[in-house]
Amino acid sequence: MATLDIDLVLAPVDGSDESQQAVEHAIAIAEEYDATVHAVYVLGEDVARGIETGAVDESVVATDTESFTETVFDRADERGVSVTTSIAYGFSTKVKTTHPGSVILDTAEEVDADFLVVPREPVSGDPGEVLEKAAEYVLLYASQPVLSV
Repeated sequence: MATLDIDLVLAPVDGSDESQQAVEHAIAIAEEYDATVHAVYVLGEDVARGIETGAVDESVVATDTESFTETVFDRADERGVSVTTSIAYGFSTKVKTTHPGSVILDTAEEVDADFLVVPREPVSGDPGEVLEKAAEYVLLYASQPVLSV
C-alpha cells in the first residue's frame, strides 16, 4: 500500500463559504501529515478588471482578502498548522489562457504543493465566487492528488 508524502497542501480561496470549507479540509490534511497549508486568494474577473482600469481600489481588495486570510491563520493556529498565503488574479485582460483553474495549477507548481483541496461549484453562484468553475479543470489537469469539497 502506497502512502502519501505531503509537505504542502494548497487551498485556493475566494472568500466564499465553499472556500472556507476547503480550508478546513486542507488544515485537517496538513495536521494529519504534519504539513503546511498555502492559501491562495484568487481574485474574480470583476475585481481583476477593476484593479487594471483603476475602478477598484487595491487597498480595499487587500483589506477584504486580509480579513479572510486572518480567519485561515486563526483556524490553522488552533490546530498547530503553519499557513502561508498569496493573492492571484483569476483572470487577465491581456492573457487569454489565464483563468481560475490555470492560476490554481500554476500556483501549485510555484509553491511545490503536494496536495490540493478545491471547493466544488457553489450552489449560490454569486459573482464574487470565482472558484466555481475551477474545480473540474483542476481535477482534470492537476499532477498532484486533489480533494474537491
